[in-house]
Parts: sequence; structure tokens; C-alpha cells
Amino acid sequence: MPEGSGLRRCSRCKQDLPRAEFAGNKSMSDGLQAYCRQCSAEYYRQRQEAKGKSVRVRVPVPRGHKRCPQCTEVKPHSEWERNKSASDGWSSYCRECRAVRNRISYFRRKYGLSPAELDAMIAEQRGVCCICLEAPAEHVDHCHDTGRVRGVLCFSCNAALGQFKDRPEAIRRAAAYVEGNAWKPTLVAPGVYQLPS
Repeated sequence: MPEGSGLRRCSRCKQDLPRAEFAGNKSMSDGLQAYCRQCSAEYYRQRQEAKGKSVRVRVPVPRGHKRCPQCTEVKPHSEWERNKSASDGWSSYCRECRAVRNRISYFRRKYGLSPAELDAMIAEQRGVCCICLEAPAEHVDHCHDTGRVRGVLCFSCNAALGQFKDRPEAIRRAAAYVEGNAWKPTLVAPGVYQLPS
């Protein structure tokens, strides 16, 4: 076959195909693979199956869409996050699946909790906050010194503990104040206060 014809013979299927049907390979003299793209894919699939592995079936995706490997749905680019470092410029997972994966990763990294452990903890509390016993349990509470998870609270109770900086004596004084036992510390010396007994 003439060199300038724009065709190349595949070593596997023995067909003369356009050069665009071959992937690049710098180690070859003409810079192209010996097998066409279709034969290369088939050869790869056969090698993987011989090893006992499976190869994902290629799904046709229309222009402006992408297939999510987690939910296996083909979705338009509007349902994907941008990612400059990816080859196609889009994140690997759709927004919905990415949010689920990030949530699971966050709880495992920060609290050492799997989704099943978190669900079991909420079920043990009957789905309500440990402190107010009214609002739904949605926020994991933990000790900032030890990192130990104490329970799952509502937003308000979790924020209140954070504002009290996890100091039991301040929380007890706040409870006494709310119950009507108001007190005022007495200034004994600069910066030194005496609390009523």
C-alpha cells in the first residue's frame, strides 16, 4: 500500500482502514498502533476475561452528555460539576452521586462512621435529638478534645453546645439561669470573680 494513501492495514483484522482508526504509539515507525481501535478493544477485553476480570460495556453517549459510573445514567452536562484536571473537563460522577459520595467520605474521614453506623445511631435515638427530644437528629456531635462521637443532635442543640465550648459548668449555670436562679458573680480582685455557692 502506498505510504501517502491515508490508509493503513490492521495486523489483526487485515483490513485497510483510515489512519484515524488507529491510536497513537510513539514506539512504532509510523507513530500508530498495529491494531485498529476496534481490534485493540476486543484484544483488551479478551485479555481481561482470561484473567477473570470483566470489562465495562461501552455505552453510546450523545454529544453534550456524560454517563455516570455510579448510577449508570446518561445525563446532560448541566448535571455535572466542572473539573479542569479531567480529560473531558467534567467531574467523574454526576452532582447527585458526587454529593452522596462526598457525604459518605466526610463522615468516614471526620468521625470514623460508615453510613450504616450513622443510621444505627439515629435509629437508637428514635430519630430525635438527644438534648431537646423534639427536632430530628441531623448533626453529629463529638468531643473536640478526644474526637469521640457522643450522639446526633438537631442544628440548634449542636450549635448551642458549640457556643458553650463544651464546658459543663457553663451549661449548668445556663440551666440554672433559665430555671430562674439568676446570680451575678462578685468581683474580688481585677479579673477574679467569686461565684455564689
